[in-house]
Amino acid sequence: MDALPDIPAAPRPEEGPRGKLATNIVHFARTLRTAGLRVGPGQVLRAIEAVEAAGLKKRDDFYWTLHSVFVNRRDQREIFDQAFHVYWRNPRLLEKMMEMLLPQVGVPADPDQAKQLSRRLQEALQPGRGQAPEEKDEPPEVEVEATFTVSDREVLQHRDFEQMSQAEIDDALRAISRLRLPVPERRTRRYRSARRGPRVDFRASLRRALRPEGLTELRKREPRRRPPPLVILCDISGSMARYTRMFLHFMHAITNDRDRVYCFTFGTRLSNVSRALRNKDVDVALQKASAQVEDWSGGTRIGQTLHEFNNKWSRRVLGQGAVVLLITDGLDREGAAGLEEEMERLHKSCSRLIWLNPLLRYGAYEPKSQGNRAMLPHVDEFRPVHNLESLAGLIAALGAAPAGADKRLASWQTELRKE
Repeated sequence: MDALPDIPAAPRPEEGPRGKLATNIVHFARTLRTAGLRVGPGQVLRAIEAVEAAGLKKRDDFYWTLHSVFVNRRDQREIFDQAFHVYWRNPRLLEKMMEMLLPQVGVPADPDQAKQLSRRLQEALQPGRGQAPEEKDEPPEVEVEATFTVSDREVLQHRDFEQMSQAEIDDALRAISRLRLPVPERRTRRYRSARRGPRVDFRASLRRALRPEGLTELRKREPRRRPPPLVILCDISGSMARYTRMFLHFMHAITNDRDRVYCFTFGTRLSNVSRALRNKDVDVALQKASAQVEDWSGGTRIGQTLHEFNNKWSRRVLGQGAVVLLITDGLDREGAAGLEEEMERLHKSCSRLIWLNPLLRYGAYEPKSQGNRAMLPHVDEFRPVHNLESLAGLIAALGAAPAGADKRLASWQTELRKE
């Protein structure tokens, strides 16, 4: 089978002069950059020098040499792996790419071929595919239809994060960075000075009485009001890997928008990334968070991580009517061991517990897994979080007064309590 026309012809490492290999490394770096990785000229030069130093005796050595130069974060590994095996002639993935170019037939897919290539990588390898062909015979249109711009925005609002291209992801990240969280203020136990308050500030009044003119009027004070703390617990396990990047950008935007925001990630362990996400530069913040977290795209131990949070962090961050956002699909690899007890304790420690589940976007969703059935009785709200529209709905709900549980959540909770 012939090679794809849009993929540069890359000679095997042991063949061809050095110049051709360096040229192919340059083209490979451009493919990675088009697919969304931050690859600059300096990294290309370091990659060529690293390949010359490591040698080309084994394919695995060649793979890890380029990997060490081009991959800086864990979320870049999958894109690099697919791009490497397609660009440097992995036969199985080349067959998969050829099948994508051929007409599709309605035949059930082979389970071994269930894993699809990243859409970002497909666009990087085939930049012209998916666009309408240019019609040279037609005269150019003079009219400008402004509604198309609004239509693009509406499509982006409803597009699932999993189905977005790289350009759409960039637009979505810019939209997320502009999000603002109007959380209503709550009355605290502390007081502050005021002209007309319900209580007399005796200390301020005595200080005023020590002045030469004496006491002219009693000083007053009123209850201090502040937005409640916001705690975000984000699942970064393998089943949530497609949404983790968007959620981290959302957490960064919220953290830099207001004070008292505490962000935690969990998979097989719990990690506090609040300090890392306070950096104003989103790239620096995500890089620090990535270096701090060690369980990206692994398993999920929701019960164990919530137990650690309740024992170690609950008293520190869940004061003054805190609101908790729990972002997870509820799939626990340990069969929801101890999850119900920890969810009950978490629910009693905060004023509002909102569960955000990407699986809720499906109309036929039912809480059948053990983790979902253990968590549902102890949440105040159950919302989908899979696109920009759902994030906007979440922010609107946080800015408004707590509403009662929706009918679907109430019916599920009633059924689970009966059992």
